[in-house]
Amino acid sequence: MLGVLILLPPSEGKQQASTSTPFDAHALSFPSLTPDRLAVLDALAETSGRADAHEVLGVGETLAHEVERNRRLHDEPAGPAHTIYTGVLYEALGYATLPAPAQRLADESILVVSALWGAVGFADVIPAYRLSMSVKLPAPADAPLGRLATWWKPRLARALAERAAGELVVDCRSSTYAAAWAPPAAETVTVSVVQVRGGARQVVSHFAKHTRGELIRHLLTRPGAQPGTPDELLAVAREKWEAELTAGTARKPHQLTIVLPEDHSFAR
Repeated sequence: MLGVLILLPPSEGKQQASTSTPFDAHALSFPSLTPDRLAVLDALAETSGRADAHEVLGVGETLAHEVERNRRLHDEPAGPAHTIYTGVLYEALGYATLPAPAQRLADESILVVSALWGAVGFADVIPAYRLSMSVKLPAPADAPLGRLATWWKPRLARALAERAAGELVVDCRSSTYAAAWAPPAAETVTVSVVQVRGGARQVVSHFAKHTRGELIRHLLTRPGAQPGTPDELLAVAREKWEAELTAGTARKPHQLTIVLPEDHSFAR
């Protein structure tokens, strides 16, 4: 193994860039995806101008300003992806408070799988937008894109195959975004989180994101070599938590399960 490739989902909400840096689709990682990204940008702009835009995009009227912003993303201010994506996982990861070497490692190791961009690096400069991978884009009328996870799947398979080669893939995506690309199962570990409650293990959905963010931060900041195998990743997780590893198959990735104690409290 050469290193670790960390896959994250985007946050539903995005923080608008605080700088006036212009957006350049041609400057993003994986330039082979540029035509595909431009196609989704155009389809999103057209869809966001429709009378049924909120229904198609699955958002309420309170987000009208974000839907309107979708129509002018080429002209919107942009910033590094790690500043645009927000929410529980990203707060727990805490990029801004990482030491400089850990920030460089994050920029090199983290990919965000996105409905709009396909996949972007953590340092790629993007504008805030509103679009989920579960959306079916009806525009353009002569060739609607359809469900974006399905549309991106063959494109990401081509673009990301070389990037994942020889890497241990730590997959922290939700199922919606995992549907857009399946890295090699033998080298991939998905991350789940449960908490003991009343003596039984329960999924802790919302705060699972927090624990995944903590795991990524630990991977970036701990001393020593990065894990190169699923068993080595298990050992890293056990430095902070009770954890188990379920072996994968030829088609199913390994699964790392972090088990939080009943009295665990979540920092927010």
